Amino acid sequence: MDVILFGPPGAGKGTQAQRLLSFYGMPQISTGDILRKAVKEGTPLGLKAKPLMETGKLVPDDLVIGLVEERLKRLDCKDGFVLDGFPRTVAQAQALDAMLASLGRRIDHVLSLEVPLEVVVQRLTGRRCCPKDGRIYHVTEAPPKVAGLCDECQTPLAQRPDDREDVVRARQVTYRRDTEPVKAFYAGQGLLRPVDGTGTLDEVFGRIQAVLGRK
Repeated sequence: MDVILFGPPGAGKGTQAQRLLSFYGMPQISTGDILRKAVKEGTPLGLKAKPLMETGKLVPDDLVIGLVEERLKRLDCKDGFVLDGFPRTVAQAQALDAMLASLGRRIDHVLSLEVPLEVVVQRLTGRRCCPKDGRIYHVTEAPPKVAGLCDECQTPLAQRPDDREDVVRARQVTYRRDTEPVKAFYAGQGLLRPVDGTGTLDEVFGRIQAVLGRK
């Protein structure tokens, strides 16, 4: 089963993708994680993407499409995958269709997590991460045991540059302008599955299971 998790930054795509991996065994393919790793390692892609990501702009299609195509060809994707954060434009969606067709595959479901703007702003601006081990916390919803320190390694927590409120709101504007049309693209193919993304993690995952079915 090949699935796309769709929704604005902060909708909970990454968290639900991990649950899909655990429950259904489908690997998560997060373009955001791939890009952040490239930025951290200072690769040629990372150097091109860094200034765009820090100002809430989209990375050019050709860079992202190349990364995704390379990832989909790995063995762990042969029985299905969960795309998290891609496609973000209609052009990317069209390129993904063509790419999958060349591999004899197609998207089965596009799960669109629907979350109000102010909810995602609160989620993202309160997020903190451990620079050492990558653990994610939230100042109100999932705080560390000791304020400002990672539970596991006691490294001081940091806010990602793209989680600042000005950048978060800029990303939402970019999403509404460039990514919302992708919903219409998949709705036209009969693949769009709207899912209420508010409530507890278990509640949201239960709605996803209602769409995908049990194992």
